[in-house]
Amino acid sequence: MQRDNGTSVPSTPTGRIRYRKRSSEAVPDANKASANPLLVNDQDKYKSMRVRALSTAWMIAGFAFTIYMGHLYIWAIIVVIQIFMAKELFTLVRRAHESRHLPGFRLLNWHFFFTAMLFTYGRFLSRQLVNTVTSDKFLYQLVSILIKYQMFICYFLYIAGFVWFILTLKKKMYKYQFSQYAWTHMILLVVFVQSSFTVANIFEGIFWFLLPASLIVINDIAAYIFGFFFGRTPLIKLSPKKTWEGFIGASVTTMISAFMIANVLGQYPWLTCPRKDLSTGWLQCDPGPMFKPKYHSIADWVPQWFPWKEVSVLPVQWHALALGLFASIIAPFGGFFASGFKRAFKIKDFGDSIPGHGGITDRMDCQMVMAVFSYIYHQSFIVSQSYSVDMILEVLVQMLRNLSLEERKLFIKKFEQVFEEMLLEAP
Repeated sequence: MQRDNGTSVPSTPTGRIRYRKRSSEAVPDANKASANPLLVNDQDKYKSMRVRALSTAWMIAGFAFTIYMGHLYIWAIIVVIQIFMAKELFTLVRRAHESRHLPGFRLLNWHFFFTAMLFTYGRFLSRQLVNTVTSDKFLYQLVSILIKYQMFICYFLYIAGFVWFILTLKKKMYKYQFSQYAWTHMILLVVFVQSSFTVANIFEGIFWFLLPASLIVINDIAAYIFGFFFGRTPLIKLSPKKTWEGFIGASVTTMISAFMIANVLGQYPWLTCPRKDLSTGWLQCDPGPMFKPKYHSIADWVPQWFPWKEVSVLPVQWHALALGLFASIIAPFGGFFASGFKRAFKIKDFGDSIPGHGGITDRMDCQMVMAVFSYIYHQSFIVSQSYSVDMILEVLVQMLRNLSLEERKLFIKKFEQVFEEMLLEAP
C-alpha cells in the first residue's frame, strides 16, 4: 500500500527526477528581494551618511592641500592612487591556492605595471624633464638618450616580462596563469592608461585637472543627496540605489557648478599656467584669451533698478559647460560599469580603504572616464594650433644642444642665408 504524503512527484520515463539547471548568477534572498533598496527607505541611512560625509571631508581637505603643494605632488598622488587601484584589482581574481604554487608570479604583474608607467609617463613628461636638466650638460645628454630610446627600453622590458611569463608556465595551471596574464593587461588598459591622461592634464595647467575632477565629486555628492531625500524611481538595475531624481538633480547641479567654478579657478595663474618643467616654483604667465574676461551687456534683460548692467564671463566657462555635461551624463556610466563588474565577482566594494566609500577603485571609476575626455577635449578645442615665437625658439634650442660646435656654426650660417632670402621675398 502506497503512503500518501500530500505531495505528488511527477513521473519520468526513466523514473528519475529532473531538475531545471539553475543560473550561475547569484539569486538574491527572498527578504532582500522584497525590500526596497532605495536610500529613502534605508533604516541606517543617517549613520552611513555620517560616515560617508566624514570620509568625504577628509578626502576634500587632502585634495585641497595637494593642489596647494603643486604639480609634482599631484602627480605623486596620482601614482599612489594607481598603485592602490592595481593592488585591489590584482587581488580581486587572485586565488591563494594557485598562487602558492607559483612563486614570483605576482611580481610579474607588477613588472608589467611599472613598465607601462615608465612608457606612459616618459611620453607625457619628456618635455618637462628635458627643461628641468638643461642647465647640466651631462644630465641633459643622459636624459636625451633615455628619451630617444625610451620606446625601445620599454619594449625590451615588456618582452622580458613576456619571456618570464612563458618560463613560469606549469602543467595543470595554464588556464589560471593565462587568465591572470589577460587580467593584468586589462588593468593596464582600463585603469592605468586612462588615469594617466590625468597627469598630462596637470602639466597643461592644474585647472584642466582640478575642474574635471571637482565636477565628478560634485556630481557624485549631488546624486547621493538628491537620491537620499527625493529618490523614488530606480535608474538602472546594475546600481539599485541610483534613481532618476538623483541623476537629474546631480546633472543640473553639476552644470551650474561647472560654469561658476571655472570663473573662480580661472583667476589664478597657479592653476591656469602650464608647467614646462618639473620644478615647484611659483608660476606666472600670460593667461591667454581663454582666461581673459569678456563683458556682455544685460541691460535689456534686467529691470532699470538692477545695479549691474553687464556681466563678465571667461571664455573658458563655456567650455566648462561641455565638461559639466559629460561629467553628469556620460561619466556616471563608468560607475555603472564598475557596479556590473562587482556584481560579476559578487562583491560589494573593491576594497575598504575609505570608510563609507569602499576602495580606491570605487572612487576612481568615473574619474578615469572623465580624465580621458578632458585630455581629448583640451587637445581638440583648447590648445592653439598656431606656433608662437617662444615655442619655435624652445624647439630650436633643444635641437642645437644635440649638435657639435661645428654643426651649430653651419646651422647658423645656413639659417642666415634662408632668413635673407625670406626678407627679399617679403612684400
